[in-house]
Amino acid sequence: MSYEVFARKLRPRGFDALVGQDHVVRALSHALDHDRLHHAYLFTGTRGVGKTTIARILARCLNCEANGVSSSPCGECSACSEINEGRFVDLIEVDAASRTGVADTRELLENAQYLPTRGRYKVYLIDEVHMLSNAAFNALLKTLEEPPPHIVFLLATTEARKVPVTVLSRCLQFQLKNIPAAEISAYLAKVLADENIEFEPAALDTIARSARGSMRDALSITDQAIAFGQGSLQGPAVSEMLGVVGRDEVSGVLEALVAGNAERLMAVTADFANRAVDFSAMLEELIAALHGLAVDAAVSGKGGAGGLSAEALHLYYQIALMGYRDLQISPDPRAGLEMTLLRMLAFAPEPGSAVPPAMPSGGDTSQRQGPTGEAGADGGQQSASAEARRTRPPEALSCWYSWVAQAPVQGVARMLMEHSALHELDGDRLSVVLDHRHDTLLNDAQIKTMERALGEATGRELRIDLEVGDPIFETPSDRLARLAEERQLAAERAIEEDATVQALLREFGGSVQRVQPLDG
Repeated sequence: MSYEVFARKLRPRGFDALVGQDHVVRALSHALDHDRLHHAYLFTGTRGVGKTTIARILARCLNCEANGVSSSPCGECSACSEINEGRFVDLIEVDAASRTGVADTRELLENAQYLPTRGRYKVYLIDEVHMLSNAAFNALLKTLEEPPPHIVFLLATTEARKVPVTVLSRCLQFQLKNIPAAEISAYLAKVLADENIEFEPAALDTIARSARGSMRDALSITDQAIAFGQGSLQGPAVSEMLGVVGRDEVSGVLEALVAGNAERLMAVTADFANRAVDFSAMLEELIAALHGLAVDAAVSGKGGAGGLSAEALHLYYQIALMGYRDLQISPDPRAGLEMTLLRMLAFAPEPGSAVPPAMPSGGDTSQRQGPTGEAGADGGQQSASAEARRTRPPEALSCWYSWVAQAPVQGVARMLMEHSALHELDGDRLSVVLDHRHDTLLNDAQIKTMERALGEATGRELRIDLEVGDPIFETPSDRLARLAEERQLAAERAIEEDATVQALLREFGGSVQRVQPLDG
């Protein structure tokens, strides 16, 4: 088989070919060229950003026979060639995910004391090092504490937080960045031009976004797209292959929102369903588009973009974000997407209004029992019945949950916010009702602390008018409890409806003792 996939064919052989990791290249090149080598390096970052590639390049830099120790290995000497081909005897590569035990590590390090067989340095490249057991880490630590002068450790991991501090402190750490989509797209364009493969820029943009910062993933997707497109890359074909929507389709959704056209939105959703589009990916694209429009509006100072007011952009972004988060617990993803889009229409701000028309403003009291619970002489029963009637607030007030979650505050102030509900929003003034069962530690200083925290979370100078009573709407605490219950019920329903599980229970006379959601 003569064809070689891009991810292998284009693997960089030197630092000059790396994309998106200039900060690492600069530091390593300076160390190599000025004889400032360390005995252990730790490369961290998400998959496909170049951790093991950089480690192999560094191994060539240390053992090149033609250029000596430098940042520019020749790539042609026997040492460079053997490293490229994976057969250099003094480069010991280990996948820690498959060799986690202390016995494996001790066996690996037994020969560390002996001089290299072929090269200048004996290089240990340990990938996914965080998978080692505690005992294995202790064995490795002994060598890291007193390394022989001819040994260099190159450690790579996607989970640096799982590596013991004792190991981290003995390594030079380099955090590799996710590669920006624009750089991935530009690199793919150069590669395809060199390969004489036709492409549309929109197709490369879609691939770059789908790769999520991973050049290896981008190259693998490109190989797949070339096969799917029978030798060329066209935007619609790549979107169909990946189950994502293109920018034109997102623009169509935004146009339908501007026009207030529910029928058109449902038609677009039906088309997505027919094409097996990933609804989560669709919402990701919509969120990205809304973010871009909001930034353009803020920078230009025009207050709106894409036919949408600044208020609408911010509201739609929040609704899309909440819809994206809740899509995982929706029993029907298509219905979840449809409801997210319909919410945008239902709570769309009127022209010139900073507050959506559906926001409660106190005119109709038939749906609520005064926020302070004063209309009742039944004492405790009034509180219990008010809690039972708590409903989810209009979308224009869900922002409260997001603000509370992002507020940088702990202790009493956080407890007060988590047991409060936003009832009205008038510009930068918030009418908040605190559950009377949690008002023991309430004072003016705590309210000021809440205002400061919300200001940091939102970038706005907010003022809180706080009353103590029985909130009509869900508090953040109520909402978390409800979502947990919904996840539990969904998990139990999934087990009940799983044909394989039910068949096993029948066959072996078993029963389900406990069901726990994956995120529980």
